[in-house]
This record gives sequence, C-alpha cells and structure tokens, in this order.
Amino acid sequence: MVSCPSIERCPSTLPNLFALVDLYRQASCVLMKHRFDLSGDVAVVIGGTGSLGGAMAAGLAEAGGEVVVMGRNEANGEQTIAGIQAKGGKAQYVKADAMNAESLKEAHAFIREEIGAPSILVNAAGGNDPKTTLTGDFTFDQIPVDAWRGNFDLNLVGGVLLPCQEFCPAMLQSGRGSVINIASVSAHIPLSRVIAYSAAKAAVLSLSQFLAREWAAAGVRVNTITPGFFPAEQNRKILFHEDGSPTARTESIMGHTPMGRFGEADELIGAAVFLASHQASSFVTGSDIRVDGGFLSQTI
Repeated sequence: MVSCPSIERCPSTLPNLFALVDLYRQASCVLMKHRFDLSGDVAVVIGGTGSLGGAMAAGLAEAGGEVVVMGRNEANGEQTIAGIQAKGGKAQYVKADAMNAESLKEAHAFIREEIGAPSILVNAAGGNDPKTTLTGDFTFDQIPVDAWRGNFDLNLVGGVLLPCQEFCPAMLQSGRGSVINIASVSAHIPLSRVIAYSAAKAAVLSLSQFLAREWAAAGVRVNTITPGFFPAEQNRKILFHEDGSPTARTESIMGHTPMGRFGEADELIGAAVFLASHQASSFVTGSDIRVDGGFLSQTI
C-alpha cells in the first residue's frame, strides 16, 4: 500500500495546495457570479420611482441588467437613474402611467426600439390610500365605492394586470421572461385598517400564481416578493409621530416581527436579483419570497 505523505513531512506541497484552493475559490466565484449575472437583460421596473422599486432597480443594474425605471414622478425617476449611472450601471427613465394601457403601450414601443426587448418585468406600482383606511371615526361601511375601486385597481390593475398584458405577450413569443410582482404581508393575513389594500394584494398573489401556471410551458416565470414593513414616505405618518417617536402601530409591528426592526430597501435586492436571473431561478415559478423579518411566522 502506498501511503500519502503528510503536509508536515512534505512542506513543498503547501504552495501547490494553496494554489489549488485559491483556484477553486476563484472558479466558484465566477460560477456564482454567472448564475446571478443579468448582462444582456433589459429589466423594466414599473414603480421604480418609489423607494422600494428604486432599490430593486439599482440592484438589477448592479447585477449587469440594463434597467428602465418607469413611473409618473419624473424627478424621482431621474434621481434613481443618476444614482445607478454614478455606480457604472445602465439605466434610463421612461415616464409612464401603470393605470393607463395606452401609456404603457407607448413606453413599451420606445423601450423596444431604443433599448431592447425586455426580459424582466418588476411590477412595484401600488400603495395604500387614506380614503380607504379605517379609523375609529371612519368605519368599513363608510368607504366610498369609488375610493375602494381606485385603491384596489391601483394595486391589481396597475400593479399587475395592465403591465403584464402589455409586456408579457412579447416575452411569451420569445420564450423567455421573468415577472416579479410585489405582494404584501397583508396579502397573507389582512392587516387592520388597510382593508382595500389587503384585498388587492391578496388578489395580486392569486393572479400571479394563475399566470405562473399559464405561462410556465412558454418559458415565462411569474413570482412574487412579499415585503414586510419598510418605512417610506407613503406610510411614514402612520409609523412615526412628528417628533420621530414610534406610533402605537409601529410598536404593534415590532412586537409581531421576530427580528424586531423595520426592513431596509436594499434588503429586497437579493430576492429580486435571484428571481430575475434566468440561471439562478430557472425552475422557480409561482413562488413567493417573504422578506419580512419573520413577520408572517409569528403567532402568539
């Protein structure tokens, strides 16, 4: 039997061993980078003018994607792409209204002609509306139907339906695409007060799973991300008092979040890049990734 000499007895083998380990590490890094490489992909982020959508847009650009930040707020859109470009990323702002089919059609035509065919669609448009938010003085039976329709449609029609109707037929024809819709913890368990928003986000989950099943064989994947609580301009007033102290709602949220803190917008990037990557998540569709600090795992 031939025995293998130990490293201590053959110190001359150490440099070769270290070189092999270093080579393996380098190869592993290249492989992992390839799996999450979005080079050659055009990613449209509708609602990229907001804080969460903007963070995901920046993350997709950092992964090599050519990002189109889409939304109605031109100032926010230009600020987002300036930040992306400052870091060497490729980004362009295209003004469009997710609630307007013609606006989306014009934006899509411009993108295909000037940038390329989108293979990634992130639907991050949506939000709550104070006109449908219940309080001690404003009860469920007082919600105006028009206000309900407005908030429900913002999150479902503008948040998924119209963008998917416009951008996804071309993806289906090409046989390649990734759609990422933004759900909410309130889609899983309806939160107090935000009844229209909760109902709409539950519909986002259902519609996303429906489309995932319908389009799987054609090579288009549809998944959702469920963010937990991320402070932004639209919800800051219900989370903090004017002096910056937490409201009772914030204290309730913290008591229900095992990690005991709010999320940072950048913490959505990993999930977005994973779902966007045709290499990393090629067999993932109809799934929901929760980025909620454990909120939905908490009971009593």
